[in-house]
Amino acid sequence: MSSVFPRHCRSHLPGAVGGEGAWLIDAEGRRYLDGCGGAAVSCLGHGGEGSAAAAVIAAAQRQLGELAYAHTSFFTSDPAERLADKLAALAPPGIERVYFVSGGSEAVEAAIKLARQYFIERGEGQRRHVISRWQSYHGNTLGALSAGGNRWRRGQFEPLLSTAMSHIDACHYWRWGLPGETPEDYGRRIADQLEARILELGPETVAAFIAEPVVGATMGAVPPAPGYFARIREICDRYGVLLILDEVMCGMGRTGTLFACEQEGIAPDITCVAKGLGAGVQPIGAMLCSGHIYRTIADGSGFFQHGHTYLGHPVACAAGLAVLEQIEQRQLLPRVRARGEYLRAALGERFAEHPNVGDVRGRGLFVGIELVADRASKAPLDPDLAVHAQLKKAAMAEGLMIYPMGGSIDGRYGDHVLLAPPFIIAEAELDELVERLARALSKTLGQVQAQVSGNG
Repeated sequence: MSSVFPRHCRSHLPGAVGGEGAWLIDAEGRRYLDGCGGAAVSCLGHGGEGSAAAAVIAAAQRQLGELAYAHTSFFTSDPAERLADKLAALAPPGIERVYFVSGGSEAVEAAIKLARQYFIERGEGQRRHVISRWQSYHGNTLGALSAGGNRWRRGQFEPLLSTAMSHIDACHYWRWGLPGETPEDYGRRIADQLEARILELGPETVAAFIAEPVVGATMGAVPPAPGYFARIREICDRYGVLLILDEVMCGMGRTGTLFACEQEGIAPDITCVAKGLGAGVQPIGAMLCSGHIYRTIADGSGFFQHGHTYLGHPVACAAGLAVLEQIEQRQLLPRVRARGEYLRAALGERFAEHPNVGDVRGRGLFVGIELVADRASKAPLDPDLAVHAQLKKAAMAEGLMIYPMGGSIDGRYGDHVLLAPPFIIAEAELDELVERLARALSKTLGQVQAQVSGNG
């Protein structure tokens, strides 16, 4: 009997014992094609001689042999310094400083707290509100959960969440664009909700707006409408509001550029990365901020009132540096763009006439498939059927890992599948992914139809 407290107490999961390339292997020797990187984490795959993942593992092992840990209130370390320099050099314009943490939730917590302290040190302590979007996800710690707009995840914890957080509508043209409305007009209309909310709260009270450039797990790889983030940047600048971009899932090359916001032609004031930065070899995340924000703290109190035990962990930083080096040396960003186009085309062809596939979308190897009850009307499936959960089980039975979720539309209605395979995946493996997914979907929908008929 296991003593592990699992994610779901009634789950019976296979034990992972090994991996190679885009595949994971369980204790019985069964192989699973990793179509989602776990949670968009394993961007370099799972090892194998001469592989990118093996190079990262070797870098972590070397660092373990030199120095495993030194607390950042006493020391800095060479891996942390080198990784910070690398990230700052590759970051959007104006981003100059890097604050290392252990994961995405911690990165978002650090960003929110830095935004608040920045205004306090500027003598604008009245700026206390943070605006986010519904159907977003920013992490599971209470501050990050408060900022997030995933209604299902927020639900039972609502009494504990901060009332300083405010939400506007998500940007999802396929789902909510009005008849005859162009993507550009839709993007402008939804972005203008930010200005309306700032004016409603009082511009002098708003500290920051936080958003995912490409929405991840909550809606399934939804890219913004054209011009949306350019308008958001303009509004933030007009009212002196900091723009925080959460690239924990969509960043570090996942969408085809190292930072997803590069494709929007904007730069944030603060950004958060994690997941792909460590490629699953080590837990690591980072909050990056502009030189202006850093200098405000440095010239003021000089002390960011925040911290965690494993900040700047030398082994994690060594792994993160190796990840970036492998992405560069193996020219993986062009590969992500090409493989992403191939995957979306294959999915589009395979499900072109499927009555329950409403939308295939995404950027790079960050792809979402929205499932519907009716393709023409975009009506969602009955949430009580939990199609997403049944599909995950069916896919595992087919030897395929995918990331399905429910509540895509409003926290209750809507099912989608998120695909985020390793950057090193081959075209033949993408073909296999599509075929295994098609078989799993067919099996799931057959089971659902049987359920409905039986209940009728």
